[in-house]
Amino acid sequence: MQDIDYMQEALKQAKVAYLMGEVPVGAVVVKDGRIISKAHNMKESLADPTAHAEMIAIKKASEALKGWRLSDCTLYVTMEPCSMCAGAILQSRMRRLVFGTKDEKAGACGSKVNLLQHDLFNHNVEIVDGVLESECSGILVGFFKLLRESKCVENKFIAER
Repeated sequence: MQDIDYMQEALKQAKVAYLMGEVPVGAVVVKDGRIISKAHNMKESLADPTAHAEMIAIKKASEALKGWRLSDCTLYVTMEPCSMCAGAILQSRMRRLVFGTKDEKAGACGSKVNLLQHDLFNHNVEIVDGVLESECSGILVGFFKLLRESKCVENKFIAER
């Protein structure tokens, strides 16, 4: 399998999140050509601000490998990780990050800052971005459009009461 194939798996996880009413971000961790963990955002479901797809996927991968070092692994995620997730990627010694769409508001892997390739840290992560970018961006844009529309309808309904 190639980067596109693994990103398609991450997109499947993003679609699960979408159907749950979560921000549609999905992630998979791959080692030696095999997916060892899959996850999607669960912040709302778990009422946990740390329940990002990346964090859950990293934790599951560590459990599967029975260790915290994921140095031979690649993380595929549909949206550029935030600073919290970038920190977890660094701490797990992930070799590579592949993401679909940039997060211009909070991206910590090139958009706002680049924590994964900073000379202050003893570990750097190879970054590949833009894999299935339009698909990864599209699910997020669609989700937030629907959310805005439903809030407008809800607010209008309340105003008319």
